Amino acid sequence: MSQQHSVLIVGAGSGGLSIAARLRNQPNPPAVTIIEPSEYHYYQPLWTLVGAGVFDKEVTRRAQRDYIPDGVRWLKTRVVSFEPDQHSVTTADGEHHSYEQLVVAVGIQLDWEKIEGLSGNLGKHGICSNYSYDTVDSTRAALSSFRAGNAVFTFPATPVKCAGAPQKIMYLADDVFRRAGVRGRSRVIYAAAGASIFGVQKYARALSKVVERRGIETMFRHHLIAVDAPKRQAFFKHLDSGQELTLPFEFLHITPPQSAPDVVKMSALANADGWVEVHKHTLQHTRYPDVFALGDASSLPTSRTGAAIRKQAPVLVDNLVAYREGRPLSAS
Repeated sequence: MSQQHSVLIVGAGSGGLSIAARLRNQPNPPAVTIIEPSEYHYYQPLWTLVGAGVFDKEVTRRAQRDYIPDGVRWLKTRVVSFEPDQHSVTTADGEHHSYEQLVVAVGIQLDWEKIEGLSGNLGKHGICSNYSYDTVDSTRAALSSFRAGNAVFTFPATPVKCAGAPQKIMYLADDVFRRAGVRGRSRVIYAAAGASIFGVQKYARALSKVVERRGIETMFRHHLIAVDAPKRQAFFKHLDSGQELTLPFEFLHITPPQSAPDVVKMSALANADGWVEVHKHTLQHTRYPDVFALGDASSLPTSRTGAAIRKQAPVLVDNLVAYREGRPLSAS
């Protein structure tokens, strides 16, 4: 079976929903269809405060249907392949969907399996993560039971969604430990693959003062490769020397390696690194002019954040409408 669509959006996260709403608010709106398998929409920025014990995780989850813009058709299924040469996608139910324009907003993939020994141990032995709805409660539990030892916070050698989140929970945890009177019996360690505390120097200077004031130890250029959960040992590789380091822990917050979703990596839309290859100013695909992308799955040289999407969405919509009307793509 085959269905035809004017504008087809794949993904109903912040990016996909923003594009759908803006398109439907145009003076002469095109027909818009969203493909999204999830029944729920998650407000992920709040997971840091859920992990710290400030909110219950249920407040971060709402019914997806409540956020689909009026006039937008929602297909509750999953895209299993992109076929841009045929101007179509195939979904898990075997349907083929052709489009006039395609917007790819499928987010980012969490590659937990790339950490050896982690499978089956997340939420046990002091190992936790704020990076999914299913695991965020593990952080709260691990924080409340921590009494002494090494509290380790990781950042992988990959792009991640919300690059500040691995540090936010660290600062909150440090405060929890101080309030509980256990900070004097513990070491708070930031083991990150980056070369400094943050990639933007303006913020790196400020954050360096924060970690110094709080007595937080930093281990830069260290990438977590494995854990021995029962022994509470974390294994890191130094990205420059290749040397491996074993670090014992009582508390380990993991930011998992992340990448473009496999369905993108395996498609003709991907660049050499697996991301949807778009022009960094127009957000139009560099090889398929009827395809646009934004957000975490795109090749755009920005942070993978909701703040980035807030700036990307108006540009994408302006240029997509211009393309439909045969005008130059002038938004940047």
